[in-house]
Amino acid sequence: MSRGQKYERVEMIVKELGLERCRHTRIGGGFVKGISGGERKRTSIGYEILVDPSLLFLDEPTSGLDSTSATRLLQILQGLAKAGRTIITTIHQPSSRMFHMFDRVLLISEGYPVYYGKARESMEYFSSLRFVPEIAMNPAEFLLDLATGQVNDITVPEELLASKGTAECERVIIRYLQHKYKVELEPKEKQENHQISKASERLQLAIQVKKDWTLTWWEQFRILCKRTFKERWRDYFDQLRLVQALGVAVLLGLLWWKSNTKTEAQLRDQIGLLFYICIFWTSSSIFGAVYVFPFEKIYLVKERKTDMYRLSVYYVSSTLCDMVAHVLYPMFFMCILYFMSGFKRTVECFFMTLAAILLITITSQGAGELFGAAVMSIKRAGMIASLILMLFLLTGGYYVQHIPKFMQWLKYVSFTYYGFRLLLKVQYSGDDLYECESHDGCRSLQSSPSFDTVSLNGGLQEVWVLLAMALAYRFLAYICLRRKISIYNI
Repeated sequence: MSRGQKYERVEMIVKELGLERCRHTRIGGGFVKGISGGERKRTSIGYEILVDPSLLFLDEPTSGLDSTSATRLLQILQGLAKAGRTIITTIHQPSSRMFHMFDRVLLISEGYPVYYGKARESMEYFSSLRFVPEIAMNPAEFLLDLATGQVNDITVPEELLASKGTAECERVIIRYLQHKYKVELEPKEKQENHQISKASERLQLAIQVKKDWTLTWWEQFRILCKRTFKERWRDYFDQLRLVQALGVAVLLGLLWWKSNTKTEAQLRDQIGLLFYICIFWTSSSIFGAVYVFPFEKIYLVKERKTDMYRLSVYYVSSTLCDMVAHVLYPMFFMCILYFMSGFKRTVECFFMTLAAILLITITSQGAGELFGAAVMSIKRAGMIASLILMLFLLTGGYYVQHIPKFMQWLKYVSFTYYGFRLLLKVQYSGDDLYECESHDGCRSLQSSPSFDTVSLNGGLQEVWVLLAMALAYRFLAYICLRRKISIYNI
């Protein structure tokens, strides 16, 4: 279909479902006000019939709707059925008006059918079995009473009167109806289905199913990026999130106002600020990414079952769109804090520090995506992220520099460890002097106990480690996501 044909089809479905009034309104949910319940039901139906399916299965589409909205919805479904679609729906308590809209009714009792046929002939069938309502009743209510064995105000066959009023009355009536279905209705249905199955077998032999994508990878990527950004832009540009980033930056800037590295104590204070910056953006990025896939699991599984798009397209578009917030807020944060706290006032040092912070946040985002994709559970994802984040922070090189040998492997898998070391190397040089006012004279920063395990002039190999971690986390996240989605699709 061309782009114009797709828009025409959307317009047709919007009008067909009576959604013109709310076409520019957000659907909403538990926390965001949106369209009404009836409009939400109709939107879900429109979402399904976009691809013109031959069969549409609806599970209680009228639940939670008032009688007017429910009737309106059934009228729409009836119109869709007349247009050539087969629509199967489960409804537990339809009104008499809704009941007469059905072409056929399948009545089930304790997992077995007791009637299948035209809706208008159901009363006649049960009357032939001598089940007759003694008072005016809604046909649906009458059928449900029979299906549950409740025969109050209903005339029953004489042979069942002996059990009426006893504890086994309901079971006897249900067994009787199930037996009558097997004897009278089932043979007719089998004969009709046998004739239809011969035609369908010939049709299946003539069909060769070939799975192919109608859009290229880049076209799918463009569409999904647009949808993802449209859906999440309120989270990206949330006022509270902006106030948090700017507020914390100002607070830290005031606490470390024009700090310096003239003495060991002042140096330790400034190093503490660097580690806190690392903690702040690591935790923000992890918890900003860990809930994405668990939250979107429901519609992701649903859309993947229908092969709407490639999973790789969804993952890449989700990651890149989320990077907007993970890059934007650290930039605002550092532009305020850097010049208030007394870090090195050089253009090169500023941009290298900013780049290091962005690299840490992007790596942390990948780790959060991995944790979320690995468990696909909101509760467990948050718990796992908290535990691993705490472990990484403890081995980051600030609280404990000399880790026991049997625990040293932990720091080599910690992106906090590499990120903190990178910030130290960017901000300080081993040849810089401090303690010049002491009795022993000036000393180089490299001689400080704070840098016992860090070579300030040893190169920036941490950049490559963090880049490798960022790519590895994302690759593993995609593998976990594909595995989880394939399990849910079974």
